[in-house]
Amino acid sequence: MVSFLKTVIKAIPVGLSVTFKNIFRKPTTLEYPEVKPDLSPQYRGLHYLARYDNGEERCVCCGLCAAACPADCIYMEPYENERGERKARIYIINEIRCIFCGYCEEACPEEAIFLGKEFEFSKYEIPDFIYSKEMLLGNFDRIEMERRKKLGMEFIRKTRFDFRMPTPSIGDSESSIEK
Repeated sequence: MVSFLKTVIKAIPVGLSVTFKNIFRKPTTLEYPEVKPDLSPQYRGLHYLARYDNGEERCVCCGLCAAACPADCIYMEPYENERGERKARIYIINEIRCIFCGYCEEACPEEAIFLGKEFEFSKYEIPDFIYSKEMLLGNFDRIEMERRKKLGMEFIRKTRFDFRMPTPSIGDSESSIEK
């Protein structure tokens, strides 16, 4: 009994020293959802299917995103519209199977699919995690509206991955291009 009391008496100052050492420090806990966490620039969240400036969807249903996906969570079926352009009739992403690697984003030649910064997309039912083409386009429309409101502009063109080389105009001569 005496050894137990000695152990307790020695342990109390150690515990209180830890308490007093940390009592005046800034707390490390974030009061979520009032305070949002700072995300890394490389963070990959919710999927979006992008549109062109005229409102037409960018996806040409080439299937490269589905082929690049290691989790096999992308399913698509193509069709040809009235102008003979290939588009996606069905485009589905199963967010439960997705590992958010970003390979679909890298493989897309049209820059149609990308992963945004949104991380709050919890649901109550499993079927709600299967995103159809309309839902993915709706995600893009929603972030475009938020971006327009935030910047106060009437129209914003998506140039997130615009790394193309400038093309010379028709009037340029060969000598001016070589310079």
